[in-house]
Amino acid sequence: MFLGMDVGTGGTRAVLVNQQGYLVASASSEHAPFRTPHPGWAEQDPEDWWRAAQEAIHAALASVPGVHVEAVGLTGQMHGAVMLDKDGEVLRPSLIWCDQRTGPQCDWLHAQFGEGEAGRTRLIELTANPALPNFTLTKLLWVKEHEPEIFARIAHILCPKDYVRYRLTGAFAMDVQEASGTLLLDVAHRRWSKEVARVAGIPESWLPELFESPEICARISAEAAGLTALTAGTPVAAGAGDQGAGAVGMGILEPGSVSATIGTSGVVFAATAAPTRDPHGRLHTFCHAVPGRWHVMGVTQAAGLSLSWLRETLAPDQSYDALTADAAKIAAGSDGLLWTPYLLGERTPHLDSSATAAFVGITATTTRAHFTRAVLEGVAYSLKDTFTLFAELGIPVRDIRLGGGGARGPLWREIQAAVYGYPCERLTAEEGGAFGAALMAGVGAGGWPDLEAACAAAITVAETIHPDAAAVRRYAEGYAGYRRVYPALKGIRG
Repeated sequence: MFLGMDVGTGGTRAVLVNQQGYLVASASSEHAPFRTPHPGWAEQDPEDWWRAAQEAIHAALASVPGVHVEAVGLTGQMHGAVMLDKDGEVLRPSLIWCDQRTGPQCDWLHAQFGEGEAGRTRLIELTANPALPNFTLTKLLWVKEHEPEIFARIAHILCPKDYVRYRLTGAFAMDVQEASGTLLLDVAHRRWSKEVARVAGIPESWLPELFESPEICARISAEAAGLTALTAGTPVAAGAGDQGAGAVGMGILEPGSVSATIGTSGVVFAATAAPTRDPHGRLHTFCHAVPGRWHVMGVTQAAGLSLSWLRETLAPDQSYDALTADAAKIAAGSDGLLWTPYLLGERTPHLDSSATAAFVGITATTTRAHFTRAVLEGVAYSLKDTFTLFAELGIPVRDIRLGGGGARGPLWREIQAAVYGYPCERLTAEEGGAFGAALMAGVGAGGWPDLEAACAAAITVAETIHPDAAAVRRYAEGYAGYRRVYPALKGIRG
């Protein structure tokens, strides 16, 4: 068996996968809710991740008596800043991916590389990405400015899943896919950027050793073995951030293969043969979990969150199935009602942490079902913005695999196929990032020769959803209207 672990925002999940690619067991342990000491802040305690990891591993192993784990792979929420002192002790709660406090630090960093747009352009040349509040480096810069006594004690910096690996193995390690989201990586050359680290004032000694995702980078320590029931010496693969591991778990490995995944956030992910930079920084360009490949992705901050917000606000007594059943009775286009899903600002394509959400087109005949369908459509329009950028940059799209909550209901699948204008596939079992992490562990341990072979064994398509021609036309009109809403709202905000 191969063990995959996903250190998410809400909890940690552990799965066991056999060499035939079947998920044999899974278990989860919830995290404490993240703290928001001030609006826009988001922090979690790394020790809570370690507690949850131990619980999830114990539960998964206990469900398969006598199981022998050949290797472990990790994934998790990206961009979180975990700061450790020289003894490996946590210095402060981690600023996690959705923390939005670091706008001033983004502006400062761009300015260090040139005046105006030239600074942003130079940073994109060095790291393939502009500075954004989500990235790890800008969080470190905030601590440097506001908590200098903490910054002075830093000896190691890690991301969330890499902290759990440290507790499992004692190793300070990170994969290049995860490192791409720190803003400290030279993505094109898959190595730390000496220039960015120097300009930002980050000692290179703080940075962990880098590995490709399927590489074995550490082994379970005797101490961790006693706490988890894993065997001391079990190899641990480098793994990947949640989007990279999720893409492996969906078989998005070759150029032309694309996934659209709707969780709390929404991500459109495309594999590429070379690093493809957007000169305006509207897409993220990262190293892929597949050695020697890269990927681009666009992010909608509040995709699935939009639907959960709607339910909690307008229909707390209704199930999601009931809401979407009512929405299915409304014609495509929601009778002109539009939703912009900017509840947490927006990343792609606007790079605007102050963007706000809105319903546009409410009339006296608008019902709750209209609101629900408009949210489903608005999230799909937002993700289509990424496909628009793919076309602009010449990034190929052959077919799209749907994942997350957006793949589980037939209505949202049909909406996405018609909005994107491509056939969309639903997998027989979409198991998420932990499954991809287990496949990486299997490759690292020699269970499969490479990730392509692992995915061929483990992944099958259950259904292809072809876009309805009439809906495609209606959504083309709706998308044109949707694209006009953000500039109008920005004009109102000033």
